[in-house]
Amino acid sequence: MAQVDIVDLRSDTVTKPSLGMLNFIMQSCKGYLGDDVFGEDQTVNQLEDKISKIFGVEDALYCPSGTMSNQIAIKLHTEPGDEVICDQNSHVYQYEVGGIAVHSHCSVKPLDGLYGILNAQQIENAIQPIDIHRTVSSLVVLENTHNRGGGSVYKLNDIKKIETVCKKNKLRLHLDGARIFNALVAQNENPKTLAKYFDSISVCFSKGLGAPVGSALLGSKKFIEKGRKIRKQFGGGMRQAGIIAAGALYAIEHNIERLKTDHQNASIIAKELNTKPFITNIYPVETNIIIFEIDEKHASAAEFTKFLKTKRILAFPISKNKVRFVFHLDITKEHIQYLKDFIKNL
Repeated sequence: MAQVDIVDLRSDTVTKPSLGMLNFIMQSCKGYLGDDVFGEDQTVNQLEDKISKIFGVEDALYCPSGTMSNQIAIKLHTEPGDEVICDQNSHVYQYEVGGIAVHSHCSVKPLDGLYGILNAQQIENAIQPIDIHRTVSSLVVLENTHNRGGGSVYKLNDIKKIETVCKKNKLRLHLDGARIFNALVAQNENPKTLAKYFDSISVCFSKGLGAPVGSALLGSKKFIEKGRKIRKQFGGGMRQAGIIAAGALYAIEHNIERLKTDHQNASIIAKELNTKPFITNIYPVETNIIIFEIDEKHASAAEFTKFLKTKRILAFPISKNKVRFVFHLDITKEHIQYLKDFIKNL
């Protein structure tokens, strides 16, 4: 096998800005920077305008992270003591440091989705009846693609059914779209068609799109106006943020269609992994994530990833027997060939 540099499959958050992105950032900094808390940074304003138009919504709010944009949305959609319905492995529940409880003072009804994907009947069954002893179900959060589901994708028809349940029961519907462009590319869907079913959407720029920093919260003008104040309250009011917003702007202008390559690479490597008897299960590969299970008689997930590191391959053990690979724009053809050869020789 030819020697390659480190193959970093830990996450699609590890990407570095391309030369084109860096040049774009430099050009955007010339005369366009301003104080974003005062609404004066032209690049941030341009990014918010562009992403809101892509999804056909009224307004957008640039945030430092997807966690912040999700938590702002949850706080705006709920009252203290309400209940949030989501998948049991969703990011908002598992990986946002208890933010739902800390910021919004809400409880959570975690459901067991199929690879993280919930259906309308599950959600309807989970809604609390009106009762003095119970919380009020007020918000449903979907994650698309679903990280811990192996990059699984919601079908548009299923989202329609969930939205119908939410409207019927007067619940709001938020989309954690950390990898929403992966879902849109995989399903060949129009962002505007998808967006009309949600009350708010979080869109991440720093994962598959390859920007260094940031996410956007999308919604109505009134919703985003309130969200801007919550962002400030959370410590997310930024000053000359065009320096980082420019990277996000470049990403949505140049890196959406190329997500197909990441999906293809994930499929290629999944096929190789599937030939190995010590790998007992591989989640369905729909986008850029592979989650596979290792027979613990051979090695634990932690032991396997430690071994991979000695071969210049970085990955995450996400449980005792599960490993995750995430493909992104910094994974080259040479990396893929190296991985194929490595797996064949295991």
